[in-house]
Amino acid sequence: MPKVTVGKVVFDNNGPLAFIAGPCALESEAFLRKVGRRLKDDFGKLGIPFVLKCSFDKANRTSLSSYRGPGLEKGLEILGRVGAELKVPVLTDVHEPAQAELAARYVDVLQVPAFLCRQTDLLLACGRTGKPVNIKKGQFLSPWDIKNAIRKVESTGNRRILVTERGTSFGYGNLIVDMRSFEIMRSFGYPVVYDATHSVQLPGGLGSATDGQRQYAVPLSRGAVAVGVAGLFLEVHPNPKNALSDGPNSLFLKDVPGFVRQARAIDALVKR
Repeated sequence: MPKVTVGKVVFDNNGPLAFIAGPCALESEAFLRKVGRRLKDDFGKLGIPFVLKCSFDKANRTSLSSYRGPGLEKGLEILGRVGAELKVPVLTDVHEPAQAELAARYVDVLQVPAFLCRQTDLLLACGRTGKPVNIKKGQFLSPWDIKNAIRKVESTGNRRILVTERGTSFGYGNLIVDMRSFEIMRSFGYPVVYDATHSVQLPGGLGSATDGQRQYAVPLSRGAVAVGVAGLFLEVHPNPKNALSDGPNSLFLKDVPGFVRQARAIDALVKR
């Protein structure tokens, strides 16, 4: 089963649990630098490398008036600059095929958003960059259907693929996580990541914005790690109530070290 290496971070279904963490949206360069530095310090004390994640554009917000970010070129420049300063790999999502090549110049991992995981041209464009590609499984997709998205990226010759579970639509405005999906997606031969915070969203729950149930992110993560995954994906914020995107489901930045210790302990027990 292939491993995917990003800097010092190794994603391996049978290896130590890896982490992708950071704020949802790029609120400002100073904000990203502050959060990134805190995460680097916290993970460094634990002796664990991590991938910093952040979006330069939240193109699928519920409302037209919702904050999106600084945009493509300015946002990518900030992501590249902060990643270089902190010496950590960076992940960001792209929404159109034309964005992939440009984003690949600035960041280390390209992410295909869940809503776009069937977009053939986007998957191919990301694959052709040669960068690791994290495919978020759509809320509307069965776990066995993610293999078709994988095959599209594989067709470019790129085998640096991650697949991420982020919950499945369950009626209106709710998501559930089917723990069987981790085993099913592992069978396709690539590292599987659990998105602990998007999985507890309540889409459209605030009317003009998405709500969330942060209190379930940690318990569900324990379950996913106990099943066996390569990594965890976490959205974090110093003060989620003031976050410009995904505040209700983001973890408090101060809680990251304790959560990581617990998750790694479960992971070590399961993979012993």
